[in-house]
Amino acid sequence: MRKLALNDDILMTVEKPARYIGGEVNSVMKSKDVAIRFAMCFPDVYEIGMSHLGIQILYDMFNSMEDVWCERVYSPWLDLDAIMRQEKIPLFALESQDPIKDFDFLGITIQYEMCYTNILQVLDLAQIPLLAWERGEDMPIVIGGGPCTYNPEPIADFFDMFYIGEGETQYEALIALYKQCKIENAGRKEFLRRAAKLPGIYVPQFYEVTYNEDGTIAAFTPTEEGIPATIQKEIVMDVSNTYYPMKPVVPYIKVTQDRVVMEIQRGCIRGCRFCQAGQLYRPVRERDVEVLKKYALEMLKNTGHEEISLSSLSSSDYSQLPELIDFLIEECSKKHINISLPSLRIDAFSLDVMSKVQDVRKSSLTFAPEAGSQRLRDVINKGLTEEVILKGSELAFKGGWTRVKLYFMLGLPTETEEDIKGIAELSNKIAATFFDTVPKEERKNGKVQIVTSTSFFIPKPFTPFQWARQCTKEEFLDKAYQTKKAITEQLNQKSIKYNWHEADASVLEGVLARGDRRLSKVLLKVYEKGCFYDAWSEYFHNDRWLEAFEECGLTIDFYNTRERSLDEIFPWDFIDCGVTKEFLKREWLKALKEETSPNCKKQCQGCGASRFGGGICFEPREEATDEGTN
Repeated sequence: MRKLALNDDILMTVEKPARYIGGEVNSVMKSKDVAIRFAMCFPDVYEIGMSHLGIQILYDMFNSMEDVWCERVYSPWLDLDAIMRQEKIPLFALESQDPIKDFDFLGITIQYEMCYTNILQVLDLAQIPLLAWERGEDMPIVIGGGPCTYNPEPIADFFDMFYIGEGETQYEALIALYKQCKIENAGRKEFLRRAAKLPGIYVPQFYEVTYNEDGTIAAFTPTEEGIPATIQKEIVMDVSNTYYPMKPVVPYIKVTQDRVVMEIQRGCIRGCRFCQAGQLYRPVRERDVEVLKKYALEMLKNTGHEEISLSSLSSSDYSQLPELIDFLIEECSKKHINISLPSLRIDAFSLDVMSKVQDVRKSSLTFAPEAGSQRLRDVINKGLTEEVILKGSELAFKGGWTRVKLYFMLGLPTETEEDIKGIAELSNKIAATFFDTVPKEERKNGKVQIVTSTSFFIPKPFTPFQWARQCTKEEFLDKAYQTKKAITEQLNQKSIKYNWHEADASVLEGVLARGDRRLSKVLLKVYEKGCFYDAWSEYFHNDRWLEAFEECGLTIDFYNTRERSLDEIFPWDFIDCGVTKEFLKREWLKALKEETSPNCKKQCQGCGASRFGGGICFEPREEATDEGTN
């Protein structure tokens, strides 16, 4: 019988005690005398962390190793955080309820920049020194993974190592090395030194950064012989025959994604110039449809979930989608299981499918034009015309949909007032299409609802826009005001609802996305001022961040508002993500000339990902077809 880390009095005090007790369906229990204990952390609240597929995959992979026990840990919510600090209760793993500080490894997945202060919260509550060089031999190895590790520098001081790329390939070698070092009594530093020579592993303490007088990077170099100057991402080329959780952990409470999630492919053919994931996960690799059919039945049986979702950056581009959907419709209808199909282009095929799997009266359709004008959509290489958007809308309205969500970005490179007005005009044209398409007597509730949302553009590493300047808070807010004003001037304004994101958090996300190692000081300072859960707008304190920058002698403008020169050394240039810097430069210059590039299925753009020897790079090209609407 497990002894819970929290007594009944505490559990009765906090919101949602099921976040902290473990014991969920399919959670893995092993003997505590295994060779390696690995704590896998998602640095956000339980409901969000439990919805993340990557952790479920790694949890399954580690626990398939006989001598490894992988357990889970999430950021305690604010109520328990206060109690743990007051009572000096160390942060614990859900399965065993043992303190994290007693484990061999603490692995932290880093999915978005605004969770960085939560990483410090996790380390602090676990009673692990925040700075890597202050940790002794008795402390776990703190390892970071996930998309934000493609620029790990702002958080480099807090991690012993980073795993760059897809997690299925190098962990067995890393764990074997750790066991060997334990046998030899080699010590922490020697383990890190040897680990730094493994593919995909970055150990910050063995690299030195020097800066120019203007604050840009002069050089980034290894400090010891044998440490690689460049680290190439790890990638799984055969995604059909790799780890996948047939028995994902099922929580007792409702979480953000309460369903079976089935990853159908990795990567994206589209080449949108603002999209980091579209570059990082190249080349596109598909899972075999027969494998996916088997996965679907097995996971539904093992979880009892009543919904299955297909996960992909662009589901419509999965070549075996019609066969997979036909199978799922047939199987799921027998068991009254819902099918969720995100990332579909809105065309006749997709609408036909959605009409079969969704309750039309309750659902809305989503279009992501990203920019209001065709000129700006060409700049960002969206591959989407107004004609296609309106045709998709017409088909949707004929099919019975009356609610459409539109997603745009403000502050994109080369954006003009005309581009901003285009957001309102396109929203108006979609509303007009409803009134032109649906006869008055057939209109449910009499009207259509267009929900137009804008987020603020944030340049990300390893995209063609990594050289672009980012707008200031004032510029962002002015653009949102212009959008709102333009919408009020439209004929169908009553059918259009407008939402926009907060500017302060977008500005800060831009700093953390492209920042360097000096930002660790700012993060430490702002955490000392009481900041964490910055991804939650109600707990984000912009004034404290501004104070921390000032106290550390750094400015937001240096990281955000200057346009970088083509020869500048970036903090992330030591990482090889598969696409070359020369390719990204070509795409940046094409963007400035408003030139588009075909998608990967139509024509290879020579991005560099073919070196991995598989995926779409080695498939026949298709004839030019309609790009669709996503």
